[in-house]
Amino acid sequence: AYDRYVAICKPLQYGTLLGSRACVHMAAADWGSAFLRAVLHTANTFSIPICKGNALDQFFCEIPQILKLSCSDSDLREIGLVVVSACLGLGCFLFIVVSYVQILRGVLKIPSEQGRHKAFSTCLPHLAMVSLFVSTSIFAHLNPPSISSPVLNLVVSFLYSVVPPAVNPLIYSMRNKELKDSLKRLITGCF
Repeated sequence: AYDRYVAICKPLQYGTLLGSRACVHMAAADWGSAFLRAVLHTANTFSIPICKGNALDQFFCEIPQILKLSCSDSDLREIGLVVVSACLGLGCFLFIVVSYVQILRGVLKIPSEQGRHKAFSTCLPHLAMVSLFVSTSIFAHLNPPSISSPVLNLVVSFLYSVVPPAVNPLIYSMRNKELKDSLKRLITGCF
């Protein structure tokens, strides 16, 4: 989101604001928060006694599913992990929201319709991917047990863990005119 903000709102300063030092800082912040979250989840997982078997109703080991196998009352642990994860996630989410608010303000100042359209088409794929990932992961981790079912949990975890990485290259490459033309020829040739 910050990359798009600088590209749209401060295009002449793009090279300065998004130099290698800024990219290293952003990558370090992302890796650091991911490492912190991973260490907390791993330490929590290895410290709980598991006595309800080892079969999960997921296609990968998710922390809430592992906590369901615990013999002890893991509600406090789960609440603590949700709070830490929510704080880290909320920080990233707020950064994205603030960036897109600034982008929207900048785009609305563009005098030409074609310029506004080009700026919006730059942002929409990223916004679509972020929205899909955030909405499905929030639903997966914060849905009430009354509407939770193994099949629904499996579908939702599939949506946020497999679909965005799989669809991401397709969505970003749809900005390529040659690819769009090839896809149109393929679709019209089939029908």
